[in-house]
Amino acid sequence: MAIVYKKILTTLLFSCSFLCVFSQTATDSLMRLGDLFYKQKQYAKAAPLWAEGASLAADKLSKNTFYYYAANAYAYAKDSINSFINLDLAIYKYGFNNLDGLKSDDAFFFMDKSARWAKLIKAIKPPYTTDPLQSKVIDTDVRNFWKAYDMVQKDTAHAIKFYKERYIDKGTNALQFFYVNKIHTMADFVRVHEKYKRFYKSIRANSMKAAMFKQQYLNSFVQLKKLYPQAIFPNVYFVMGKFNSGGTSASDGVIIGIDMRSYSASVDTSELGLWQKKNLAPLTLLPYTVAHEMVHCQQNNMGPDTTLLKAAIVEGMADFIGELISGKSSNERLLIYGKGKEQRIWADFKKDMYLDKASNWIANGDQETADKPADLGYWVGYQICKAYYDNAKDKQQAIYAMLHITDYKKFLEESKIDKQFGSNATVLMPLQKDK
Repeated sequence: MAIVYKKILTTLLFSCSFLCVFSQTATDSLMRLGDLFYKQKQYAKAAPLWAEGASLAADKLSKNTFYYYAANAYAYAKDSINSFINLDLAIYKYGFNNLDGLKSDDAFFFMDKSARWAKLIKAIKPPYTTDPLQSKVIDTDVRNFWKAYDMVQKDTAHAIKFYKERYIDKGTNALQFFYVNKIHTMADFVRVHEKYKRFYKSIRANSMKAAMFKQQYLNSFVQLKKLYPQAIFPNVYFVMGKFNSGGTSASDGVIIGIDMRSYSASVDTSELGLWQKKNLAPLTLLPYTVAHEMVHCQQNNMGPDTTLLKAAIVEGMADFIGELISGKSSNERLLIYGKGKEQRIWADFKKDMYLDKASNWIANGDQETADKPADLGYWVGYQICKAYYDNAKDKQQAIYAMLHITDYKKFLEESKIDKQFGSNATVLMPLQKDK
């Protein structure tokens, strides 16, 4: 999943995964009511609701995010005084650090010539470097998890308390982000770990080996810098999730759910379902996942769009460029599946590509079958980006163009993928008939 720096408010604001953490609380009610006013462009009404919700939020990440939302709404209402008050809280008190997102947010453009704005910008220390060799690999969250795990085994009745206090609360900012967006509640986290008890016990040794691939991670970052000199390199964090995310990217860094990337012959998969087994990747493939997520960190200059086409290109691009810099796609199983089925996949995709139907093609693990994998949107996006790159004379310029797409339909046309897969592909049998 990509979380890009630009337009972070519109990217994250109405995400259910943010709000469900505060289900049935005062914060939740305030944020949802603010959401309604914001959608109606009643910014002056939304802003104070979000500011109050931020004051009641339980954790630092939620506070800095919601104060940022309030500042954005006040700015759209042309109330620079209150906008600056909320930005001060978000940045100075609660550690908001998304510099690129803040600078590219057009709500603040009328404020960005002031001395106060310049001071705010200077105060933010971007959580990334432009030197690929300076990116750090951080696995302290995984080690904290296992300390909490040992406590839970001795006193299962207090599992939620131990995991919250010893794992989440002691975690990095990256883990806080992952918790809000991927874990959601401690009760759900504990439920999943209890359901897959033998599996989690069996991955312990492997889950603590992520840092051993550091040189491979850095090698791919160096290659990315060569292809895209403007590249930025946040730190790489490893966390323990609830088997629903193998990787994501945020302003604080690349975040890898190590529980989905720890397979070896010694791992017990007897409790896992079909999707889990298909998406449990060997530990040795970690460098390709890290490369994929680092590409997402470069996509802050891509234009907004709600179509499936954009979503597929974003994910497929991370697979394709990730393969260029690391030597292998992080979704190799999709490439294997697609061989010989190109026209049929493309035909099905074309029916949906200009609609808001990404949920049928991306992060659709509930649609996985023995005959057809989920996440085929990644495969389509990969093919589009590969075709564009292969047709380009200047390869470095092609990478730059990908990372700065504003017109997705035009990019698709320039890739010539429809010609490659055949414009008459829609007459072929649908994918579900394939065995």
